[in-house]
Amino acid sequence: MINRISGTIIEKNPSAIVLNVGGIGYEIGIPVSTFSKLPQIGEKTLLFTHLYIREDSHQLFGFLEKLERDLFGKIIKVSGIGPRVGMAILSTISPIDLVSYVESRNVENLCQIPGIGKKTAERMILELNGKIGQASKPHNNDNDELVHALLSLGYSEKEVRSTVSAIEYKLSIQEKIKKALKLLSG
Repeated sequence: MINRISGTIIEKNPSAIVLNVGGIGYEIGIPVSTFSKLPQIGEKTLLFTHLYIREDSHQLFGFLEKLERDLFGKIIKVSGIGPRVGMAILSTISPIDLVSYVESRNVENLCQIPGIGKKTAERMILELNGKIGQASKPHNNDNDELVHALLSLGYSEKEVRSTVSAIEYKLSIQEKIKKALKLLSG
């Protein structure tokens, strides 16, 4: 499984980007939420990825936040929902809203998402309720402190947000800062 990929953006549009990694251009499907936060063409980025394999194709999907990637993996396991609809869901609503709608059994709001009808919304609630709530809870408030520290060192907000999302939440704040500086300099 390809867990994450880091490279230089050589093409980008709202539904996909091409990353140059060691001379190979990887086409990666992305939700609009990721597109709006990406750096410019020619800059480096790190994406958390999900490799979707079918008999006739292999598709790679990327997300700036690990939470989005994890939710995408759970969404596409719902009967009748594939990667196209999964991307539409994450392009339309935030992960926190998705969790809220599923946990509160809000069929009406789920039906507002393109490609989601009443039966699919009910199936999502049935199959995802209790499975996605834990994934969305913040693990550590040290990230705010980390973001502030990196911004004060002169890094851009896009660089900082992209880097912070790549760091494990279990690390201490000192370890997070060291890891972030290593990622930003490398």
